[in-house]
This record gives sequence, structure tokens and C-alpha cells, in this order.
Amino acid sequence: MAVRYNKKSIDKEEHQSVYRLSEPRQRKTIWESWRRWFRLMYLRFITLRGHPEYLARGLAAGVFAGFFPFFGFQTLLGVAIAVIFRGHKFLAIAGTWISNPFTYLPLYFFNFQVGRWLLGVEQLSSLGDDLRSLTQFSDILEFGAEFATVLLVGSSVVGLAGAIASYVGGFWVLRHWRQRRLRQSKVKSQKSKVRQFPTQ
Repeated sequence: MAVRYNKKSIDKEEHQSVYRLSEPRQRKTIWESWRRWFRLMYLRFITLRGHPEYLARGLAAGVFAGFFPFFGFQTLLGVAIAVIFRGHKFLAIAGTWISNPFTYLPLYFFNFQVGRWLLGVEQLSSLGDDLRSLTQFSDILEFGAEFATVLLVGSSVVGLAGAIASYVGGFWVLRHWRQRRLRQSKVKSQKSKVRQFPTQ
């Protein structure tokens, strides 16, 4: 009996594999849960509709916004950048999660150190880094302004590097995976034609 080729079979298998990971299972360790979550996000990422450049721009916009310490506004910033550069808005939201409760401290500490290195700042203001010397309100404002400047400069540079890396990596993954899916689709199509019209 001839087997007909269904054009929607590939997409159906993809979505089944995605939602199969979402089904409740037995209790896992924290590492297994995170690995499963990243696997789920990866599958949802590669099955999104749209041109790889469009998707990669959205991801890069979110990653760039995520490097800034604008708690509560990172998502809005990421979506705004995605709109400006015509990127995928959902991926922009997902990309902002580069900063999360597990990465806040090391991420912003690294950004701050990069900012100090770029600006050549040995210590914040003439008061030094000893906060006990801040006795006047004007001193606190001066210290806060310098601290914010150093952190924002570092966040901008590191965020730009992260955005470029996420764009290149995301674009490569999407293009590679879709080319692979296209090749598999052609192979299945050829096999189905052979079954439908066997040689005499």
C-alpha cells in the first residue's frame, strides 16, 4: 500500500516534541529541571516562525537590554529595541532573562568592573570607595552619579558584545537547523514518491 507524504508531518512532530517536555513527570533534581527547561526553550526557539535574521535580531535586542540594571523595565527596553530593529518581540522578552536572580550579582559586578577599566577609574570620587566617608548629601549624589555612570558604561559595552554574540549564534543555529530540516524533508519526500510509484 502506498504511503502518502504529509507536508505537515514535520511541524506536527516538532510541536509534539516541544509539548512532550512540558508534561508533568516525576520529581527531578535542580540541574535536571534546568537542563529540561533549556531544552524546551531551545526547541521552541528553533520552531518559531520567521526568517532567521528576524528571529536573531529579536534575541539580540533582548540580550542587550538584559545587561542593564533597569529592573522592571528590561522587558520594555528589549521590546522597544526589537521594534526599532524589526526583530521578534517574543524572543526579545526571552532574551532579557540573561539577567535573573541567579545572575544579577555576578553579571552587574562584571559590568561595573568593565566600566571602571574602560573609564580608567581607580576609585569612585575623591572620597574613595569607603562609604563611611559619605557624610553629606552632596557627597552621596556625587558618589551615586559616578557609580551609575561606570555601571552603565560597562553594561553598554558588555551588552553590545552579548547582543552580537547572541545574534551570530542564534542566526547560525536557526539557519543550520532549518537547512537540516529541509534536507530531511526532501529525503522523506523522495522516499514517499518511491513507495507511491515503485519501479516495475
